[in-house]
Amino acid sequence: MSRAIAKIIQNGLAFDVKNWGGAMEFGDLLAAIESLFITLESRQIKYLLVGGIAMLSYVEGRNTQDIDFILSRKALEDLPELVILEENRDFIRGNFGSLQVDVLLTKNKLFDLINQQYSVQKQFGDRSIRCVTVQGLIILKLYALPSLYRQGNFDRVSLYENDVTQLLMKYPTDLEPIFRLLETYMLESDLQAVRETTDDIKLRMQRFQSQRQRLDNSSSDAL
Repeated sequence: MSRAIAKIIQNGLAFDVKNWGGAMEFGDLLAAIESLFITLESRQIKYLLVGGIAMLSYVEGRNTQDIDFILSRKALEDLPELVILEENRDFIRGNFGSLQVDVLLTKNKLFDLINQQYSVQKQFGDRSIRCVTVQGLIILKLYALPSLYRQGNFDRVSLYENDVTQLLMKYPTDLEPIFRLLETYMLESDLQAVRETTDDIKLRMQRFQSQRQRLDNSSSDAL
């Protein structure tokens, strides 16, 4: 498990031009990841794996450079090895040894809800890890999009929209219950923007499926 996650993160770092010339040693990553999960388990720290590693447990082809969790403040007190580099009301970024760890805090009521109600045990190698569900991932991605639009962070917008597209294509999901849930946690204008985005995603998915069917028919006709 740790080896696979370390390889994913190493690849994410290696393919990011900002990191060229300063690649992290695989052994350092492997040791940090193994130590992190052993620490979480031995101290019985309740965590929820989210982010890119969680995505990769459902779909292929996703790079990531860190590990993402939902944690409570109390849980963070039990993890003093995490050196905090950046912090706001809902989010913490830190280093656990040579590993970057991003934390969504349960002080945010939506993150707390995801932590409580949208988890599943998934097997990563020889370790069972508490991981966010597909629906939980979709909720988190959609919730983040309006803020990313405002920041003009369109690299991450594109990444998150593609994540949602891949999840919906592989795991068809009724979005209306998700929209009803998000009404409690988002501005009406933000929710409308998210609805428009998912409408675009649905059209993209229809185009993908149409092209696939057309090309399949062309191949059959040629035989």
